[in-house]
Amino acid sequence: MTFLDKEYREIITKAVCGKGRKFTQDNHSISPSHSPSSILGCWVINHLYNAKKKSEDTVEINGSYDINVWYSYNDNTKTEVVTERVTYSDIIPLSIKDEKSINDEYDVIAKVIQQPNCLECKIASKGNKVTVEVEREFIVQIIGDTKVYVKVNPNWDKLDDDDDEAWEFEMTEDEAKDVKPDFFHKKD
Repeated sequence: MTFLDKEYREIITKAVCGKGRKFTQDNHSISPSHSPSSILGCWVINHLYNAKKKSEDTVEINGSYDINVWYSYNDNTKTEVVTERVTYSDIIPLSIKDEKSINDEYDVIAKVIQQPNCLECKIASKGNKVTVEVEREFIVQIIGDTKVYVKVNPNWDKLDDDDDEAWEFEMTEDEAKDVKPDFFHKKD
């Protein structure tokens, strides 16, 4: 029996070889130029990130975002917005791993499930800083080369030709009346 006569074949393909998910809450300390009286608003914008495989079991996501805090000062008589760029590094453990991938070359796909979002913004106890609590969530996938086994029909050349006829269509009389026999007719 030769290799080609076997019922199963190995196919090498790219597939998801690992998955992970992580939810993170961080506290950031923002230093406004004036001592705040009250917080009027807080929002997070300009989120950027990239992901790479850190080890056999983890993916590292490095990113940054801007935190904008709108606050009042001078006994609530004036307002100002302070913007601060914050960087972070998240290590995401892989909860699902394929131990049988063929090589160590992987593509990493990271998707944001929850964009960085302000949960709470308050004046710190000393009164000169603002504490901002931010949440974010990622899901990651590791794409690599792996083997799959497929069953093949060893008698593929002996298949019944009647199967092909099921795909043939006959032209109806209604369709035939719309056919123009001299479609190569020269235009004047």
